Amino acid sequence: MTRIPGPRPDRPAQIPDPDRVDPAVLGALLARNGWERRGGVPGRYTRWTPPGSGARPGEREPSLLVPEGCRLEDYTDLLAEALTALARSGTPSARRILLGLTVPGDEIRWQREAPGVAGAVPWNAADRMRSAARAMLMAAVRADCVPAGFFGQRYDRFAAGYVDQVLVGPSSGGHVLTAYIPAPEGRGAALTLLRGLQAVRDAVDHRRATGSMEAFDAAVRLGVCRELTRAVVRLVRDSEGAQVCLAWSPAAGTPLGFADRPRTVEFSPGDLPALQQAGERYRELEPSVPVRITGSVVRLRLSRPGVPGTVRLRVLAGADVRHVRAELEPDDYRTAAHAHLSGVPIRVSGRLESRGGFRTLIGAEDVTPVHVDDAERDRLLKSLQEQADLIGGAREGED
Repeated sequence: MTRIPGPRPDRPAQIPDPDRVDPAVLGALLARNGWERRGGVPGRYTRWTPPGSGARPGEREPSLLVPEGCRLEDYTDLLAEALTALARSGTPSARRILLGLTVPGDEIRWQREAPGVAGAVPWNAADRMRSAARAMLMAAVRADCVPAGFFGQRYDRFAAGYVDQVLVGPSSGGHVLTAYIPAPEGRGAALTLLRGLQAVRDAVDHRRATGSMEAFDAAVRLGVCRELTRAVVRLVRDSEGAQVCLAWSPAAGTPLGFADRPRTVEFSPGDLPALQQAGERYRELEPSVPVRITGSVVRLRLSRPGVPGTVRLRVLAGADVRHVRAELEPDDYRTAAHAHLSGVPIRVSGRLESRGGFRTLIGAEDVTPVHVDDAERDRLLKSLQEQADLIGGAREGED
């Protein structure tokens, strides 16, 4: 087998265990990354050449041999040689292929064309791409739970927990970021992200062609929301353009109803006005949500006796947000104050107002203390004291 030419990197890529590599998956990754199949021996091996390869007259073309069946006596040796050749290759796609074998999952790649010098980009440009990519995934996880035009803090903890399990591949610069989504168990968010981005692209084109925002309204059921449009704005702003592409895990296969190779979704600075307008539209149109919240009172504010007071609750149950503010009538405010002094939570009904990111409870009523055992009460008191220590120097207006 001819060794694939190219400089050996200072840190060679990790070579997967040949016994755990499926040749069919390796072949799919080679094809995905532009390698060409150039014959072979049926039933024994296939021959692949890297992108842009070519031999001068009289020279042998560089190639990679991938065994087809595990029944061959030298199957493991052939596969180990192929993986080693990839690890030593200077072909840019070789490292991505090995990473795809080592870290199986659906692959999402963000690419951002930002001004730079000799391929290097400013630090804040690289940070912006990472934060935009994370915000996109967070938006997709939320929309996979339930479609909505605006989430605010809803499902924030669940989405953050999901994103923390996503693996990010190595990158040589700030232009490209690759993430691997667990497949098939975590595929729902990837599917929602793909549908959502395609719907955003179509809605922007419709807006630019007709001046109508109706396509954005219809796109909500496909996973589009304020959070997703804001993430796309963050990715595209101060760049020459950006694109997102998704490739399915070869081991998990193509999901039903989707193309084997989904089209890359591209955005340009000219899309920003429509995206920003859509984000504001989603925030204005999303209705408030009726809830009954259980929470611990962490702050009280009363201008004078006999008038409504304001409380801040750390939410324990009833809504997927961390904190809410509520204005309470005098009797309900006194109930909340006594619960705070006693170290017990309260339950309160109302509607989460979307304009505050679903952090404001309007029409709050029916406040009742929640009785807990001594151990739970001590835990709540300790938690509240720790939180008070953290925010003790904060101003009221910073809530």
